[in-house]
Amino acid sequence: MAELDLAVRDLLAKQAITEVVYTYCRALDRMDRDLALSVWHPGGTADYPPMFSGTGEGFVDWVWKAHEALTSHSHQITNILIRIGADGTSAVSESYVTVLLRGPGADDSAISEITTRGRYVDRWSLRDGRWAVDARRHILDAQTVQTIPRELADFVPPEDAGRRDTDDPSYAVFRP
Repeated sequence: MAELDLAVRDLLAKQAITEVVYTYCRALDRMDRDLALSVWHPGGTADYPPMFSGTGEGFVDWVWKAHEALTSHSHQITNILIRIGADGTSAVSESYVTVLLRGPGADDSAISEITTRGRYVDRWSLRDGRWAVDARRHILDAQTVQTIPRELADFVPPEDAGRRDTDDPSYAVFRP
């Protein structure tokens, strides 16, 4: 394969992998389970020490229960570095992640807010024309837990505010 052809192949692979990384955040924040499962190949693994270690599907089941107990959550990805294997069907990546989780506080006067910063170190493969995770390891770099008085945190969102389901306004834009 010519050098230009290899470069284009690798750029297309990097873009496809980046889309899957972003899809993961969208899937969790919109509580779209099928979309979350699409991030891993069948049998792919997820290692989020010390909270979870197992399959990608098992992780989705675990995180669903945890997220259902929250009032809101938001995941952002930055600094995505990807290296494509020489064969063009394997890759590794590191992505920085910031997660904000809000839930009930110890009593009705406050809410609990957890902010974590870490990285996803992923191994990828291209199977049947689809890039997905074979193995993910979450590395926790920092975490902050705070209590916020309810009067500073509570608000009634407008009708078009973000939602944790497929009624979120973004689904109207992304539907075919």
